Amino acid sequence: MAQADEFEQLFGNLAISKNPTGLRNLYFILEWDFSSVNPMGAAAEIQARLYHYINGTIKDFALYYKHLLPIEIEIYPDDAQASFQSLLLAVRQTSHKLYLLIDEYDNFANELMMSGEVSKERYKALVYGEGCLKALFKVVKSATKGLGLDRAFITGVSPVVMRDMTSGHNIAESIDLMPTFNDMCGFTETEIAAALKQISKNCRFADDEAGKSLEIMKRYYNGYRFTYRYADCIYNPTMALYFMKYLQVTGEYPKEMLDDNMAMDRGKLMYIAGLPDGDEMIMDALNENNPIVISSLARRFGVEDMLYAAKDGTFMASYYISSAC
Repeated sequence: MAQADEFEQLFGNLAISKNPTGLRNLYFILEWDFSSVNPMGAAAEIQARLYHYINGTIKDFALYYKHLLPIEIEIYPDDAQASFQSLLLAVRQTSHKLYLLIDEYDNFANELMMSGEVSKERYKALVYGEGCLKALFKVVKSATKGLGLDRAFITGVSPVVMRDMTSGHNIAESIDLMPTFNDMCGFTETEIAAALKQISKNCRFADDEAGKSLEIMKRYYNGYRFTYRYADCIYNPTMALYFMKYLQVTGEYPKEMLDDNMAMDRGKLMYIAGLPDGDEMIMDALNENNPIVISSLARRFGVEDMLYAAKDGTFMASYYISSAC
């Protein structure tokens, strides 16, 4: 909303510019990235860091939208939930509403995979009962009841945290396997081919270079699909951009086809490998001639499931796939 006059400049060449909705330029935006919060230490220490981080985002919000807010947002150093409620009060004094973006919401659960029993108890203190993380999501849920928050878009790697916080945030709708959004987080082959042709033209490569490049990228980067229905596979954007940038800058293909940013977290691999038949499952996942086939992904599993429940192939493959993507 603060950049409403820059809409065409920001989105002019994208589909959203050609098909704007009635909600264009109507929201205040607040973003939380939980990967910025150190999950180590006792529960009280994590809560302090979480509150400090959220208060920081609210301060930035207040400064950025200062010219649009009729009242000042109060910051409560020891209670980020109260700070958030103050932000909502300020938003309600305007004709607009809040859109909350939460990224890496499962950061705390992912850290658990690399530690032991002490971390389990620490995680419980955050997510169960009146844990600060669960309480925070309760506030977010309550804010949708006419208190200024219109929408929240939450992203992460696995559904662990939401499974454990069902009562704290039981209004979420999962869209990760909806056909409409299959290519939301990737490039289609048409898009890749067009980009390679442009690079080939700019760099004055041989006429057949774009085709060769496409075949290489198809082998290494094409294969993501985020729906049960048939759909074209899409290319991982991080790896595709890594390849094309290297090709454009050096005129050569990268020697290492995997961007370091995509290397799977070692702790998750160790967790899976430590499960009964886990190491065999990892090897099967890397077998191109006999790939893993599962009828359906496990959509909801919590920390108790990961620590104590029997782990079958569907469970391990689901966690492996969600972690890899």
